Amino acid sequence: MKILALVAAFNEEKTIPRVIEDIRTSVPEADICVVNDGSTDNTRTILDAHPGVKALHLPFNMGIGGAVWTGFNFAVEKGYDYVFRIDGDGQHFPDQAKNLLEPLQKGEADVVIGSRFLEKRGYQSSFPRRSGIKLLNIMTGFILRRNFTDNTSGFRAYNSAALRELIKDYPFDYPEPIEVYLLVRKGFRLQEIPATMRERQGGVSSISLLRTYYFLVKVMLTILVNFIGGRNESLSD
Repeated sequence: MKILALVAAFNEEKTIPRVIEDIRTSVPEADICVVNDGSTDNTRTILDAHPGVKALHLPFNMGIGGAVWTGFNFAVEKGYDYVFRIDGDGQHFPDQAKNLLEPLQKGEADVVIGSRFLEKRGYQSSFPRRSGIKLLNIMTGFILRRNFTDNTSGFRAYNSAALRELIKDYPFDYPEPIEVYLLVRKGFRLQEIPATMRERQGGVSSISLLRTYYFLVKVMLTILVNFIGGRNESLSD
């Protein structure tokens, strides 16, 4: 059984060493792949100093969707059975990753999402972002007839079947809610479990408040167009 911890990192020089060490301590059986998404700080140098870490250096910043898609392709190519995502900014607790993996290993789910809102523990994000998440959750529930409390969470685990589906056409902008839509429509089993998160431990978020609303509108329109049209159009443009 091959497990991969996938970390997308953009200018995370202050946090990435701790994230790597925490993964090694919490899930020692997992390989670690860090996709360096065109960082302009010392992230590349730090990764090169960590033997055993599989570092993929992108020549320019592709955004979270592009970085995750790169990691998914790597995982499929190398034959990993399970992949879990950990943010490079330290928001996620690697010692909770095994909770994500357990339903996959038991055959109970194809994708498991760590939700900060199921038990409302830890950092709950800002009010504007929570409002946007709530709106997306309502729309997703209406379209898919499934309730999700945190479909923007990037703390997720996947089996190989879900990965093979996602690399076919992965959204590059704000991919998590569209990922939920794609997988449910394709018949994959998604499960949410409680997770605790914290504020980013260093650096500055690449998504400002204005871009948050831009992505919110874009994601909603993308899902509505595909739902109304009754087909899966390309979501990566």
